[in-house]
Amino acid sequence: MNKSALYKGCLEPIIIQLLKDNGRMYGYQITQKARELTKGHLDITEGALYPLLHRLEEEGILETEIESAGNRMRKYYSLTKAGKKQSVQSFNELQSFLENLSLIFQPKTA
Repeated sequence: MNKSALYKGCLEPIIIQLLKDNGRMYGYQITQKARELTKGHLDITEGALYPLLHRLEEEGILETEIESAGNRMRKYYSLTKAGKKQSVQSFNELQSFLENLSLIFQPKTA
C-alpha cells in the first residue's frame, strides 16, 4: 500500500495539530513542517492541502489573516476557539484509531 494513502486519511488532524503546536502558519510552511517532522515521509500536495484548509475555514475551525511578505501577499491560517476544541477531539479520535489498528496488527495471544 502506498504510504501517502495512509497519510491522506489523517491529513485533517495532522494540519490541526501543526497549527495547534505552531500557531499561525501559511500553506507552504505547513507542508514544509510536515515534511521536516516526518523526515520527508509526508509530502502534502497543494491539491490536498488547500481544499482542506478552505473547508476548515468554512466550518469555523480556522481563521485567516493576509499579510504582505515582500512583494507578495501571504495567507496565514490559525485555529479559532472552535478549532482548539476540535484539536482535542481530533487527537482523541486519532488515538482511538491507532489503538484499534494495534489490536489488528499486534493481536494479543491467549
